[in-house]
Amino acid sequence: MKLTQRPRRLRRSQVIRDLVAETHLTPAELIWPVFVMEGKNQAEKITTMPGVKRFSSDLLAQEISKAMKMGVKSFALFPAINDSLKNSQASEAVNANGLLPNTVKMLKDRFPEACLITDIALDPFSSDGHDGIVKNGEIINDETVEILSKMAVIHAQAGADIVAPSDMMDGRVGAIRQALDQEGWHQTAILAYAAKYASAFYGPFREALNSAPKFGDKKTYQMDFRNTDEALREAKLDIREGADIVMVKPALAYLDIIQKIKHEVSVPVAAYNVSGEYAMIKAAEAAGMMDGTKAMVESLYAIKRAGADMILTYFAVEMAEWLESQQ
Repeated sequence: MKLTQRPRRLRRSQVIRDLVAETHLTPAELIWPVFVMEGKNQAEKITTMPGVKRFSSDLLAQEISKAMKMGVKSFALFPAINDSLKNSQASEAVNANGLLPNTVKMLKDRFPEACLITDIALDPFSSDGHDGIVKNGEIINDETVEILSKMAVIHAQAGADIVAPSDMMDGRVGAIRQALDQEGWHQTAILAYAAKYASAFYGPFREALNSAPKFGDKKTYQMDFRNTDEALREAKLDIREGADIVMVKPALAYLDIIQKIKHEVSVPVAAYNVSGEYAMIKAAEAAGMMDGTKAMVESLYAIKRAGADMILTYFAVEMAEWLESQQ
């Protein structure tokens, strides 16, 4: 065959493939979501997420130390709150001496170079399991935002580098930015869950925090999976209100949303490789259906290829180990 162009020439060897690779991923771009619980020397397996555990803060510090040696230096913290502390007003969310603020203080003292990201939402603290205050079966927006703003300030005071409102209430980014600035926390960044869809892929996470809604669903505040333009509107609103980073959640079923937002905004874009996406790969691997490591690598590169500047993933340490093995 008389062919001038033979694309296979650039696939002949691993060295050449690496030389011309268009997408690159490093441990520095991975954020590890971790679950913290009360107690000391405690670790509990999460049955729906093989390999993932809730840790008491002392053991969590050990895990973070290991992760940082692998090059993972950013961590998203989620608290598993005792049921006895939950109520309809989610009052534990604004306890400055609560589990999450105390954990942040300890970790920041021990690992000042780590980037600590805290979740700003009420569902872990609410007896209703919703991201906002519930009245007469309705999730109330503005009253919720007031609590979220106080929560963000408490986390900043504790040492959080980035606060991440995941609630999808209207106007919460602007209110949080104003509250932080009024208290002198100008340097605390906001990672907004800008396009957070109402998704079936969150199931294992809700088991991890025992935070499933006690009634109904979250479709009146999380986004409709049929919509794309709405995601761009949400992202632009959050940026206008002061978001430093915007996020798409979930990731794998929403690669088109990641790409669309990346092309339209000038701030970094994050993507959350959520619990259900993680669990599917682990379950398929356990059933002998696929190579779990290869599926992990392919999935995370797909998210990066779509345009994500950073990825929250339960695979963070495992992926960092794989990347090191390729050097």
